[in-house]
Amino acid sequence: MTAAVSAGALSSYLSGAGLGASLIVAIGAQNAFVLRQGLKRRHVGIVVSICAFIDVMLIALGVGGMGALIARAPFLLDVIRWAGAVFLFLYGLRAFVAAWRGPGHLNASDGDSQTAVAAASTVVALSLLNPHVYLDTVVLLGGIGARHAWPGNAWFAAGAMCSSVIWFTALGYGARLLEPWFQKDVSWRVLDVIVGCVMWWIGAALVFSR
Repeated sequence: MTAAVSAGALSSYLSGAGLGASLIVAIGAQNAFVLRQGLKRRHVGIVVSICAFIDVMLIALGVGGMGALIARAPFLLDVIRWAGAVFLFLYGLRAFVAAWRGPGHLNASDGDSQTAVAAASTVVALSLLNPHVYLDTVVLLGGIGARHAWPGNAWFAAGAMCSSVIWFTALGYGARLLEPWFQKDVSWRVLDVIVGCVMWWIGAALVFSR
């Protein structure tokens, strides 16, 4: 009996971890921001913690039964969709302006005066003003996790949560390994252009999605 329960728990955990990883690793506005903060070593702990916390909470809500409620609230998702599109357009514009002006090098005197509050506010907006995050974590992960009988659903949720925490931690703190490629302003210009394109692409997808 114990061996069967353990095998079932492991299967549920790995299922949640695999599905969670496949959803979160995809390039997006949130990941692009975490990468940039990691490269600049600006408030990485705060940004990573917020991203992981939001994902963990949304996954817990989804497995706990909130997925059905979100799926039945198209008006709420529409409000989030339009607010997210506007925010992504403005943030993308900011990235293009930064690319045009040219950022400084990776050192404390590069003139980056971003505060912890500003970084936290930005990552919260990027995380929550995107209806796809609710569809992925609350509806999809929650719906699949709910199919597992207790305690399988809890193990499924734990697997998905662990994938999220590991990914954001690795992305935020592992970004510094790319520093040799970002010692020149041109590299930062390219990154800002990519970030701007990602923001506008996702914003456009939100506007034209049904």
